[in-house]
Amino acid sequence: MKEKVAIVTDSTCDLNNEIIQEYDIKVLPLKIIYPDREYLDRIEISPQEIYDKMPAEIPKTSLPSPAAIMELFKKLQDEGYTHIISIHISSGLSGTFNTVYSVAKEFENMVIEVLDSKALSMGLGIPVLEAAKTLKNTLSFNAALKQAKKIISNMEVYFVVATLDYLKKGGRIGYVAGTIGEIMQIKPIISINEEGKYYTYDKVRGRKKSLLRLFEIAKEKIDIKNAKVAVMNSAAQEEALEILEKIKPLPKVEEIYSGQLGPVMGVHAGPGLIGICITRNSDG
Repeated sequence: MKEKVAIVTDSTCDLNNEIIQEYDIKVLPLKIIYPDREYLDRIEISPQEIYDKMPAEIPKTSLPSPAAIMELFKKLQDEGYTHIISIHISSGLSGTFNTVYSVAKEFENMVIEVLDSKALSMGLGIPVLEAAKTLKNTLSFNAALKQAKKIISNMEVYFVVATLDYLKKGGRIGYVAGTIGEIMQIKPIISINEEGKYYTYDKVRGRKKSLLRLFEIAKEKIDIKNAKVAVMNSAAQEEALEILEKIKPLPKVEEIYSGQLGPVMGVHAGPGLIGICITRNSDG
């Protein structure tokens, strides 16, 4: 039987609409919840609309409902899809992966592989995009799945935020100690551990030094092996562009992407996040 394969992700992947349409990636939106109404992430509200209301109003977020996931998978089944690769935000940061995994078990007539990216934003977006590119070139479920797993296993994410307040309020602080440093202008360089939770990778004093340290980390990592890199930001495009322009000429950079954090990610990070995602080529 001929394979018909769908690539599915969630709205925290921060891929732009052009890429999503070009590679026919199916996206499950998370939700932004204010006291008076709910919005579908990236569809009904923009990041800037959220930042404009901060810090007076900080909404809650929620993952896609089992019913919404069921509806998408059922629709794909009705359209003749035989296989699905569904890649999601770190299970250490959101319940999305576990919910999708539970729903997938209901579909016995389709092969559904649900992957935990152990990352977020472009750290999720790159494996999704690479799986979609591989699928387009090979039309092979196994090849696309193998590529996604390879990218995930080699992915590293590092970022700085303007303030830790939003991570704390959203309950996403993980292993990042955030009290003493605020007064001293100590900025943690935050990364994601094997559990898919945040931890402090390094500490520097002040915004300027934290951005310089991000570039140094990229340089250290990329000096060893060829790499794909993404620079992501939340309402800090100029600073992100500066880092991107410094990383781009490094000799081992294979591809470089940029991404703007979507609304859900923006709620938890607040404006002023700059991050880098690095996936080094295990072949050399």
